[in-house]
Amino acid sequence: MTDRDNEFVDYVKARGAALRRTAFLLCGDWHRAEDLVQSALHKLFRAWPKIRADDAVDAYARKILVRTAIDESRRLWRKREWGADDLPEVAAPHEDHDSALDARRALARLPARQRAAVVLRYWEDLPVEEVAQLLGCAEGTVKSQCAKGLASLRRMLRDEMVLEGPR
Repeated sequence: MTDRDNEFVDYVKARGAALRRTAFLLCGDWHRAEDLVQSALHKLFRAWPKIRADDAVDAYARKILVRTAIDESRRLWRKREWGADDLPEVAAPHEDHDSALDARRALARLPARQRAAVVLRYWEDLPVEEVAQLLGCAEGTVKSQCAKGLASLRRMLRDEMVLEGPR
């Protein structure tokens, strides 16, 4: 392997898990997240000679990942599967993971750009300016997408609590 290949492999080993987590939050499905990361890493590898000298490799990788997720969510041929209303009973640990699962489920129901803005702003903890740059939009758009996304998340979670009752 060349030095370029070794540098890229080292980067993927160091940041691959973070990219997968971000991809999962963008799409809500671990298998699709793996596919998104794979596509993003392929694009990143092609651009590696240009960007590896920059210190902005993480930002560039996130930008590729977000754009790939948004592009894939727009494809007409992609078919979504929705779960059934009554699921089989399964033994689960007594730890309260329900809230996190509810939040992730609600996050997956947001439109792609709102989900991307919310994930980058609040999960990745990026400043508004950087999120705007990654999404290729104005800072005001990021703020409004985050506000709409958070309002939708609150509404979905509140409605779920009303339907299911307190835990």
